[in-house]
Amino acid sequence: MVRTVTGRPGNIDSPAGPPSEAPPGFRRRWTRFVRRHRLVPYLLLLPSAAVIAALVIWPTIQVAEFSFQNYGLPQLVGSAPTQWVGFANYTQVLHDPEFWLSLRLSVLSAAAMVPLTLVVGTLVGLLLSRLGRKMAAFVSSVSILAWATPAVSASVIFVWLATPDGGVVDWFLSKLPSWLGGGAHWVGFSWTNAALPAYTLATAVVVWLGFPFIAVSVLAGLRTIPAELFESARVDGGGPWTIFWRVTYPLLRPIFQVLFLLSVIWDFGVFTQVFIIIGELGQRDEYNLGIYEYATAFQLPPAYGLASALAFILTIILLIITIGYVRASVREGALR
Repeated sequence: MVRTVTGRPGNIDSPAGPPSEAPPGFRRRWTRFVRRHRLVPYLLLLPSAAVIAALVIWPTIQVAEFSFQNYGLPQLVGSAPTQWVGFANYTQVLHDPEFWLSLRLSVLSAAAMVPLTLVVGTLVGLLLSRLGRKMAAFVSSVSILAWATPAVSASVIFVWLATPDGGVVDWFLSKLPSWLGGGAHWVGFSWTNAALPAYTLATAVVVWLGFPFIAVSVLAGLRTIPAELFESARVDGGGPWTIFWRVTYPLLRPIFQVLFLLSVIWDFGVFTQVFIIIGELGQRDEYNLGIYEYATAFQLPPAYGLASALAFILTIILLIITIGYVRASVREGALR
């Protein structure tokens, strides 16, 4: 035993502490720096930001690089050198009539899918808010089953239901009276040999898979509205339609704006449902932007550079829609 500087007994063999530990003064300075600049939220987001950078940003940079190259199978296997072509891929895409046809199909299909999904989801959400406990549990279970069904499985089931060889859809339409559009002409009708019936079926699949998310979001928003507002509107003589547009919709406007934007992003370049319904690559006049991009990348000869340019054009279109819609929403909110 020896005496320390303070005069207290101590062990001469006791370690002085781990050498890698930061000095207390440095820790105090670092803590003050973080608090002064309010860096705690950014430090907490740093791990997720690193994962996003690894899984999204870096592949995006690679796709951007490929879009300026003549990148195909020889460049992929290393048998040919990389050829930089500048904006030639973008020029080729914009001068391709098939691109404009696929863009038109994407716009028209999204114009049908997005409103139908929002309307059906909103109606189901309003229904859930009014049902009793048992019936609400039943409707919620059915919605969750539709939501949990993979897009591939749902698309295959809908194709099976609409098959011209004894499908339920053709049988049901053939049994309808003529004044409702039914008749024997629906027997053996093919839903995949033309763009209009194929995308009608694809719209049904997209709505079936997408309405539960809308319904749950609307239901969550309705739970935040005080019941006294609805009671006051009923006392003033407002009907369901008036109450929705004068009370429910104004209060849930931010939720509907986000749901609309997400639906546009999801439905504009829908791939899985259309790919299965048209029979993989099917006929080229049935391609939307997602199928056209896939066919460009993987049909022989594969053109990964051209497909990368298509991917960036699709991204730019969605960015323009997103920025324009967000700016309009913010401006509308500022005016109010």
